[in-house]
Amino acid sequence: MKKMVKKKKNNVKSSKKHKKPGLSDSIKAFLLVGLIVVFSALISCAVIMIHTSLKEDELVLQDDELPDDFIAEPAEKIASTASLVNVKPETPESNQLPSQNQENSNKQINPPVPPVPVTPDPVKPVIPVSTVIPPVINPVTPDRVVQNQGTLVFVIDDAGNNLRELEPFLSIPGPLTIAVLPGLPYSAEAARRIRAAGKEVILHQPMEAIGGQNPGPGAIYSNMSADEVRAVLSRNIAEVGPVAGMNNHQGSKITMDKNIMQIILAFCSEHNIYFLDSRTTAETVAGELASQMGIKFAERNVFIDNEQNKEAMLRYIAGGLTRAQRNNSAIMIGHTWSPELAPLLKEQFPLLMEQGYTIKTASDIVR
Repeated sequence: MKKMVKKKKNNVKSSKKHKKPGLSDSIKAFLLVGLIVVFSALISCAVIMIHTSLKEDELVLQDDELPDDFIAEPAEKIASTASLVNVKPETPESNQLPSQNQENSNKQINPPVPPVPVTPDPVKPVIPVSTVIPPVINPVTPDRVVQNQGTLVFVIDDAGNNLRELEPFLSIPGPLTIAVLPGLPYSAEAARRIRAAGKEVILHQPMEAIGGQNPGPGAIYSNMSADEVRAVLSRNIAEVGPVAGMNNHQGSKITMDKNIMQIILAFCSEHNIYFLDSRTTAETVAGELASQMGIKFAERNVFIDNEQNKEAMLRYIAGGLTRAQRNNSAIMIGHTWSPELAPLLKEQFPLLMEQGYTIKTASDIVR
């Protein structure tokens, strides 16, 4: 009996001994699960933070690059069409090709820069948009090839009255044809100064008008004989020559007269000079006869200074530009006595050439 009691006590003690390590294992398991949960939470937070960071970097890269078809806003939308701009456009960094931007982004990610509007450099002069027509800007190729827009010829009539009005035209930077009236106090000197300035001289031949206005000295009248017409022309050319050609001063009545015009055109052929019809009448026969006779000939397309103010003259010149684009050339006539014409042409010549127009003398385009 005693032995059985002892065995039971020993069994109880033994069971107690086994229960103690079982409790310790539960605690360890609980702690292990807790550590796993905390560690999983930390890993999840890290993954979320990395994903968010990559998302922000991707957005920055997308904002920093430009689409393949990006083109700066056309300059025509921000300027008037009255004149031209003498500025060589610079390609802004924001207008680089996408491949270039990607290479730059590999080196350093910059905050996105809006492509337009571009703030002008404060050091450079800002040209008022109301008075300019900038050239078409190619945002990708700054060294663009300007397309030829046509040939322009500027003829300045009525030189010879005085030298003061003539002088501003002699400093215009480009080809110019100047027509000199004969028989005036400064006719010969004006022709000499024009040639010395490298401009083209032609005879501004006075001719009878329908309205009976006085055309001035050295004029041709419809009642003259062929010999008288030739004598007048010879005398006038001797005074202001050598000349490349001649055009008519007034002359609406003469340029309608086939007989007189045949004499004049034959004289031009003999002296190897061209005839430029100022077209003072729509009924002129000069062009038709010149074609039949094989005479070097051209005709006026635009009078620049029917109104002697800058805005009006710019409008007339714009009409000449349109004609040059359509017909490859345009001849525009102005006068020495228009006070704003010489400064306007001096301003516009470089701009017109930059825009793609070719400026020549009348002799360069006669047929």
